[in-house]
Amino acid sequence: MTECRRWDKKRYHGFNHHLRQVFGEKVIKVAFDGGFTCPNRDGSLSTHGCIFCSTKGSGDFAGDRALTLAEQFGEVRERTKKKWPKAKYIAYFQSFTGTYADPDDLQKLYDEALALKDVVGLAVSTRPDCINEEVLHVLEKINRKTYLWIELGLQSIHDSTLAWLNRGHDYACFLEAFHKLRARGIRVCVHVILGLPCEDRSQMLATAREMSKLDIQGIKLHSLHVLKGTALAGLFERKEFKLMTLEEYIELIADIVEILPPAVIIHRLMGDGPLGQVIAPQWTRKKWEVINAIEKELENRDSWQGKNYGVS
Repeated sequence: MTECRRWDKKRYHGFNHHLRQVFGEKVIKVAFDGGFTCPNRDGSLSTHGCIFCSTKGSGDFAGDRALTLAEQFGEVRERTKKKWPKAKYIAYFQSFTGTYADPDDLQKLYDEALALKDVVGLAVSTRPDCINEEVLHVLEKINRKTYLWIELGLQSIHDSTLAWLNRGHDYACFLEAFHKLRARGIRVCVHVILGLPCEDRSQMLATAREMSKLDIQGIKLHSLHVLKGTALAGLFERKEFKLMTLEEYIELIADIVEILPPAVIIHRLMGDGPLGQVIAPQWTRKKWEVINAIEKELENRDSWQGKNYGVS
């Protein structure tokens, strides 16, 4: 019988565990707004954006773009220094598409963030269609000198789903960008949305299985939630679809955790939004209760990350 694997007493390979292994101390991820836009917003592909994306480009917990990076960082440090006076930080460009700019401007912006006191690494959220050769050159240079994650939005391997989401790219585009990043030794964290009404459970598990076959270093699992002001909100208010229940989500996440290789770092088990912006489902408002319930489900199953890795 295979022995249960644990990471800091957890049954999955969490991001906090990974950071402590790498840095040996508390590391906090700070979400910045770098003033980016998105080809799905500026008219290059569309002006509507992805149907789930908020007016802040999925950077609802990021800083104020009217402030400098130093000012945004200062606000975070002020909130965290009492609890973690010796903490280090990862600068995270979360809002919109963090590689969608002139490469020289990207280099300056990334260097500016890395120069902030106690910043030990960089994370950049982006789209697969915004990874060209010039951007890759910048990222490769950054990766050689610091700890770097590229957070690559996929959401689903199914092209019909990507079209429904108005993503503006297909799975082949993701694979091309992913392989180019990995060829340069850059860590990739893949974003996946679960509970999409255009997918059944088998399709969601198929996405997880495909990710388990790729050389990904991390994954973020997002529960679909409806935010005010999004195209998704309009569909929901017209009762065009139903959302996944908490019980369904917990069971699905436990199944996915079992599928993922033990080495893959799970950056997130669920997505959440600002409480004042969340329309539904209501259970996403209680993030830590949901995470605790997922951990309890793994315990009840006597299961762990990777238990079913490679099992067809």
